[in-house]
Amino acid sequence: MERDAFARYLGIVIDEIKPGYARATMKVTKELLNGTGITHGSAVFALADIAFAAASNSHGPEAVGLNVNINYLKATREGATLTAVAREENLTRRTGVYRMEVMDETGVLVAVAEGLVYRRND
Repeated sequence: MERDAFARYLGIVIDEIKPGYARATMKVTKELLNGTGITHGSAVFALADIAFAAASNSHGPEAVGLNVNINYLKATREGATLTAVAREENLTRRTGVYRMEVMDETGVLVAVAEGLVYRRND
């Protein structure tokens, strides 16, 4: 994840990685707000996606995303600290399914997502 320039640009930090699991955090800055003054959905998605990438690549071989579906449950604002947790739901030789939850600093669920990866063997 050290090579992930986009995560660095957004200020996302990977706090923990273990097999099939990752946790990442991001502070919501004014640059991450949409036109209505709440956290842009793409910023929340990016946080979930980066945790997903870390969890799905925790085993080797390299895993690449095929699909992610996200549901936004609660709006957040500038100054919030968001945490995304990605957990492995299923793993085969070629694919993996992961569930991501994004919470605010009080533990309130902000978004839930599910992702599918292809595990490369080349």
